[in-house]
Formats: sequence, structure tokens, C-alpha cells
Amino acid sequence: MDLTYSAEDIAYRQRVRQWFEANRPTADLNTLDERKAWHRKLFEAGFIGMDWPKEYGGQEARPMKQAIVADEMGRCNAPSPVIGLGLGIVGPTIVHHGTHAQKARYLRKILTAEEIWCQLFSEPNAGSDLASLRTRAEDAGDHWLINGQKVWTSNAYIADWGLLLARTDPSVVKYQGISAFLINMRQAGVEVRPLKKITGGSEFCEVFFSNARVEKENLLGPLNQGWQVTQTTLGFERGSETLNLVMAYMILLRRLVEVSKQLKVNDHSAFADPLTRQKLGRAYVEIEVLRYSSLRILTRLEKGERPGPESSILKLYYSEFEKRFLAAIMEILGPYGGIVEGMPHELAESERSGYGRIGVWGIDFLQSFAPTIYVGTSEIQKNIIGERVLGLPKEPRMDRIEMKAAQSK
Repeated sequence: MDLTYSAEDIAYRQRVRQWFEANRPTADLNTLDERKAWHRKLFEAGFIGMDWPKEYGGQEARPMKQAIVADEMGRCNAPSPVIGLGLGIVGPTIVHHGTHAQKARYLRKILTAEEIWCQLFSEPNAGSDLASLRTRAEDAGDHWLINGQKVWTSNAYIADWGLLLARTDPSVVKYQGISAFLINMRQAGVEVRPLKKITGGSEFCEVFFSNARVEKENLLGPLNQGWQVTQTTLGFERGSETLNLVMAYMILLRRLVEVSKQLKVNDHSAFADPLTRQKLGRAYVEIEVLRYSSLRILTRLEKGERPGPESSILKLYYSEFEKRFLAAIMEILGPYGGIVEGMPHELAESERSGYGRIGVWGIDFLQSFAPTIYVGTSEIQKNIIGERVLGLPKEPRMDRIEMKAAQSK
């Protein structure tokens, strides 16, 4: 894509910058209601669902405009929209696979944060091998009955609706007997249990279904074609929302630069150390690589195309980068990276709310290992890149090799 700023782009950036300078929250958004209010304000300004169809509340904006908004949000440390699963994953999947009635019913309420969504894919024995899922959807005439268990479901405890994969035909090859559904999370038969992580947070949840109901009109896509729907969903999850990650990383980097200038190491600032500056410079370069790679995904969306297997390159890159970035932060901060209280006076005075607070960076470091696992492990992304992007042959399975060797004898 052409990344040269036009006169229109320059004028748009100025308007966006002025809006955020006038409207950015000056205090922490500590409750879900406060975050929803900020989200709605972003929507009313035209900064939510920018690439979505206009008839459902979107702007059908060019990728450059979306990039400008992400840049300006990062520049002024603006809070992100509330819970990105609806915006970044569920909504685009409904846009591509939903009926007109489904789009009319659900999309606008995602944009306005009236309804929060979760993604119900992984199971205790079906994570990386998602096609082995066992949650069942049984045809009960005018509706479906759902029974089974999901796990690692982000923010299920506050979700109103979920995008669910369930087995509808156990007699066929496992990829072919799966369907996708839109399920009401606020009904009898749905039990959500938060899981406590090493970070202390509990946004991951187990979800149990006991004869939970899904109306027939809430089948998403054709019956037994849920795997195809899944590929669209995972494509968006792996690539299309990474500009928001770029914004978060850049905020974190700017804060780290400020702190390193005030943190004293051997009678001089950490920033005075050339190795520290080298780490900061490398992080900046890698964030820029991620930003421009994200624009490629936006270009596909602008042309009406779905994210392809190339999105696995982006997912592999940002998940591995996050580990490197947070490890570098811990090296720069030293023991101060893991404490909440007892901060040196000059650092405590410079402390700000939002992304990049000292004391939560240690938690972020622990969290940085998760992206290499969720939405397909790094190993799975490498397989996808090798097979579907580079056209390399699949690695032969050892059991097949051993079988052929036995037959040859």
C-alpha cells in the first residue's frame, strides 16, 4: 500500500489529535461502566469499527485513517476500547459469515459496547488441536441444545454473548462435523468459573454448558461448516487488530524511556548506559516493523478480502517480540521491575496511571509468555507459514514412517 500521507490524511490527523487532546480521560478507568462510556465516546467520534460497513455503524474507512487513529491514541496514552474480542474477532466474522438478520441484530451493539463478547473455542483436550473438540450441539427441533466444556475463555465472566464452536456431526471427519453458533451467556445452563493465573488476574475462565439453548437463527454460517468460519475468526485474531498492540507497545516504550532517564544505576541514569539505549532502539524498530506489517492486513480488509495465512507471520512475530520486549524491560529496571511499593522517590514522583506503570511490568512480564500459546502456538504458526505461505511439504509423521517400514519388511 502507499504510505505517503496525502493532504487529506494530514488534515485528518490534525482533527484526530485535537479530538484526543480535548477528550482523553484524565483519570483511570477503573470500572467496566467507565470503560464502556469511553468506548461509546470513541464510537460517536467515528473511531470504533472504522472498517466496518456503514449500514451497521461502521465508517468503511481507509486503512491509513485507521492507522492514524491508532497512532494518535498511542501518542497521547489514550485508553483502549473495552474488551477487543467483539471488535477484533467476533464482529468481523459476523460481517463475513452472518445473515442480514444477524448483522442487524448484533453488529451495532458490539460497536457501542452494549454487549460484550467472548470466544468459546478451546477445550481441556482440544487447544492446539482444536478440531478434536467434544462440546456437542444437538438438534432439538426449533433450537439447539449445547453440552460440554470450554476453557481459557477470556473475559467470559463479563460476556453477554459468545462465539461458540460445537460438534454437530460426530460421524464424519473431525474437521467436517463442527458448526459455529452465537450463544447467550446470560442464560440457565451456562456456568462460568474464573481461573486464577500466575499474574493474580482471573480474566481466563472455564465455561460449562448443560442443555444451554441456541436458537436456530443463531447458527453462524452453514451447518457443519464451522471450521471454515473458524479460519476467518483466527485470521482476524492473528492479524487484523495488531495496530492496537502497536499502540500499547509504543505507550510502554515511551514510559520506559522516561523511567530509564530517572533510574540511577552506578551513579548515572540507566539511559546513559549504551546497552540500555541499544535495547530501547531495538524495541522501537521492532514495533515499527509490527506497525507496517499490520497495515498489510488492513489493506486486504480494505479490498474486501479476508485475512489469509500470512496473518500467522504477524501473530508469530508479535508474540515472540512481546517476550523479548518485556524481558528487556526487566533487565533495564532490575529489581524495581517486580515491586509495587518501596520505589525510589524520583521514580515514585514520575509514576503515572495507564500502560507502563512500574509495579505492573513484572505482571506484564509473566503475561508475555501467553501470546506464544493462545490463538495457536508459535510452533503451529510456523507450520502454517511453511505449508500455506511458503508451500513446503508437510513433515511426515513418525507413526506413518514406522508403518511403512513395517510393511516393507
